[in-house]
Amino acid sequence: MRQGRVLIVAGSDSGGGAGIQADIKTVTALQGYAATAVTALTAQNTLGVEGIHGVPEAFIREQMRVVLDDIGADAVKTGMLHSTAVVECVCETLDAYAPDVPLVADPVMVAQSGDRLLVEEAVEAIRDRLLPRAALITPNVPEAQVLTGREIREVADMDAAAESLLALGAGAVLLKGGHLAGEDVTDVLATAQGLRHFVNPRVNTRNDHGTGCTLASAIATGIGQGLSLEQAVARGRAYLQRALETARPLGAGHGPVNHAHTVHTFTVSGVH
Repeated sequence: MRQGRVLIVAGSDSGGGAGIQADIKTVTALQGYAATAVTALTAQNTLGVEGIHGVPEAFIREQMRVVLDDIGADAVKTGMLHSTAVVECVCETLDAYAPDVPLVADPVMVAQSGDRLLVEEAVEAIRDRLLPRAALITPNVPEAQVLTGREIREVADMDAAAESLLALGAGAVLLKGGHLAGEDVTDVLATAQGLRHFVNPRVNTRNDHGTGCTLASAIATGIGQGLSLEQAVARGRAYLQRALETARPLGAGHGPVNHAHTVHTFTVSGVH
């Protein structure tokens, strides 16, 4: 298995539960190598986002270029690309420096708290520029509704929306069903070969901040390590499921998942 070098292009979460921080933890926990290009700084905690400071596009490009020129990447994962200019910058840089590297794009629009992370006018750039560039996109139900204009109330609606997103040019679509009600959570994977449903029991927890970032990064790591798309999705979902099941409360709002559940404890000789 290749190490899995993943270049993460996303925003920073000062609370550590989502964004670049969750991405790095996930890639590392799955024995990949994480490099980053920060698109925005956010001041946030488990209760919400209190401030966003965008990084200039020229510096986003420079971060990506120096990593790709030296370290390289087996996969790229994008998260918060908060404006049209940032979306265009990231796509142009990938076209120039990583044209053949598979991209896993998480079309981040709204934080767990409900705070917007994408300006409304950038939705068209996500749809028209980022989606056709991606080997896989990983929208949740609200994001898929915005991108397709379809109302999604049940799994059959997810199937139709996933196929619509596939028709927009993405290599594959993983439409996540966590926002729908029910005892189980169904995710729909749409590829040129058809649809596949992945089903897990719902974990009733408030410690679910950063689940979208975590899953997309887990899948990107698997792809970068040479797993097939379905293997990468299955392992990524299993990793996230356990991270939800073993999460410990932090903060007064939606706490983070347990990214470190794959890390074995160890003892140091002479320390008790």
